[in-house]
Amino acid sequence: MNSIEKALQKKNEQPEVEDLKKSSIEQAQKVRVDEKSSPRKDSIENSDDSEIIINFENLGNKGFVSTNSERLLINEEYREIKRKLLSNAFGPLSKSLNNSNIIMVTSSRPGEGKTFTAINLALSIALEQDKTVLLVDADVLRPNVMKTLELENKEGLIEYLLGEANSISEIMCKTNLNNFKIISAGKSHHLSTELLASEKMKDAVEEFANRYTDRVVIVDTPPLLGINETAVLANLAGQALVVTEESKTKLMDLQKAVAQLNPDMAIGFVVNKSERGSSDNAGYGYYYAGKN
Repeated sequence: MNSIEKALQKKNEQPEVEDLKKSSIEQAQKVRVDEKSSPRKDSIENSDDSEIIINFENLGNKGFVSTNSERLLINEEYREIKRKLLSNAFGPLSKSLNNSNIIMVTSSRPGEGKTFTAINLALSIALEQDKTVLLVDADVLRPNVMKTLELENKEGLIEYLLGEANSISEIMCKTNLNNFKIISAGKSHHLSTELLASEKMKDAVEEFANRYTDRVVIVDTPPLLGINETAVLANLAGQALVVTEESKTKLMDLQKAVAQLNPDMAIGFVVNKSERGSSDNAGYGYYYAGKN
């Protein structure tokens, strides 16, 4: 083959080489685009547990448990209340309670301070060094946790029970306080009683109770009298904290309310809005009326 024929052959092969180069460049660009547009595995895993920011200073100014180093009376009162609950949840009695670390906070009638108590209890437990706390708003008829914390309502318990949220982690929100997470009630639904009585709710409570050995779950439930949802939830929790309002809650109502609870639960009472002047008893009293 002479030099002219070799030159012609090289010229004929050049487009093929150029095509290969072009193809390689296009493939590399496609890979880079795919990597950019597709979320990384670790970002998918971290997409759950969205964070919400709570103004704890504002809460403290409104009379809630303080999360800073101040030694306030309300902090001391809730320290006393939570000690018995934590002992029930993790101490010797826990072996005889079903889901001992699930604590429902309720009242006989609306307006007696159950949400205020549930939030304060959750804040106080979150300050423990070796405990985490999950606050669940299960008062799906009149949800008040997010409103009290001055937060926007989010997808929550009802969406999960309806299958609109695929996992608990999708509705569980981290907060800017370590060890403290929240699940909101979510949207209202006409089948709320049936949803709370479903197997999916039972499975959710089991996950709440057993996934983390150091977790305490505070469930803000509707009042006990005249509302079916609360009686359903009472069969899922190991402890009940019944909030009463001093000089307002009627003894007959309280007796009827307690009759709605599971007799195998540990049942305690908090006296709310107390006007007693003694620093030893001001504000709150805790009385244990469950298993011995």
